[in-house]
Order: sequence, then C-alpha cells, then structure tokens
Amino acid sequence: MPNLQVLLKKEDLLPAHLEDRVVIVLDILFATSTMVHAFSQGVAGIWPALNTDDADVVAAAVGDCIKSGEYLAEHLPGFAPAFPLSLSREQSLRDRKLVYCTTNGTVALKASAGAQDVYVGSLLNGAALVSHVRKVHPESSVLILCSGSIGMFNLEDFYGAGHFVELFAGQGSYQLNDGARGARLLRRAYDPLTVLSGSRVGLMMRDKGFMDEVEYCAQFDILDVVARLEEGVLRRAK
Repeated sequence: MPNLQVLLKKEDLLPAHLEDRVVIVLDILFATSTMVHAFSQGVAGIWPALNTDDADVVAAAVGDCIKSGEYLAEHLPGFAPAFPLSLSREQSLRDRKLVYCTTNGTVALKASAGAQDVYVGSLLNGAALVSHVRKVHPESSVLILCSGSIGMFNLEDFYGAGHFVELFAGQGSYQLNDGARGARLLRRAYDPLTVLSGSRVGLMMRDKGFMDEVEYCAQFDILDVVARLEEGVLRRAK
C-alpha cells in the first residue's frame, strides 16, 4: 500500500523523503497558487528562483521573460507582482516565460527537485492534480510538502494539504501519517475562506488590501491545471 505523507514545513524535508515518491509542493498564499494560475493564463513555463540574485542569473540565461517575486510578502523593485490576480492584471502571461522567486514556495520547490516527480498544488487545482497523479503514478507513495514560512508552520498550507489528502484518500487506499490525518480533519472542519483569511498570512494580506487575492486562492478545484517540474523548469502537463 502506498504512503500518503504530509510534512509541515520545508525545513523538515530530508533526502529520504524524496526517494521513490511523488512530491506535491504547497504554498497556498501565494507561490503555488500563483504558479497554477499563471499556467491557466497561458504562461509557457516557470523558472523558480531562490532569491533576487538567483532570479537575475536565471533571467539572463532564459532571455525574454517576466520576472516576478516577493520577499516576506513585500513587492520587489523591478519585479512584477507575485500574487496571482495582480500578476495577471499587470502582465499578459500568454506564451511568456516567467522567472519567479518567493520567500518560501520556490525554495521548497527547488529543495524537492531530487524526487522522481515534483508537482505544484493549490486549492485551485487539487482535483485535477490528484486525478493526474493517480492515473500516471498509481502505485507511488505521495509526499505533500507544506512550504511554511522561514521555518514556521503555516495554517493555510496545512489546510491545503488536507484538501489533497481528502481527494487522495477518497479515491483509494493510502497509508496516512499523522500529518495527513490532522490535515484532513482540519479540511473537514472548516471552509477554505475561513481558514485562509484567518491565517497569519491572510490577516497580513487583509491589512495590505489584498483580500481579493486570498478569496481567489480559497476556491476548490476551479482550474484544470497540472504543472510538473522538469529539469528545474515547471511545465504544464495538463
């Protein structure tokens, strides 16, 4: 029986966690939600970067591209917005290359690169991604990696993990760890907007006037998007 595990933050990730597993990286507010949204808007590919210096190096190699990013939820000078709605309002993403750096999500994604298969997940694409993984990797164990925030647990990522656990466990047999069980209980107990808007990041975004971004990310399964990491670049698989 394959395992279905949830890790509470990227700093908990060990090399052994990546062996023979499909990894789904979550940064619900906002990195992985932004990535999924960008693919729904037609972006050609996403190059994750660790920080601004890394993004500049990657962008120079990629050529014509959009650079987007944030650090500690603050806009980076010279970069496009890092949140889904703001990014697509400011830039036409269709057929563009996106170099993207964030405090946590892109760091977690690059840390997971050694796994056999790595995907990005959000509440927005949960059903599409779970369907894809079950079809393409039917016997594989799955690790859901919550990005967290610089070593801290993030409520919204844990809730997002619970949505994925509910979808996976409802369609077949997996052996759950306690992280997966706890996330599933949270998902069953509360609606997404209550959790996301009441989280530390959600409250910060409300104070900054970005509640529309939180509300957008608090929707279940509205995007038929599957994005997979291929040689360091996120490409749309579906």
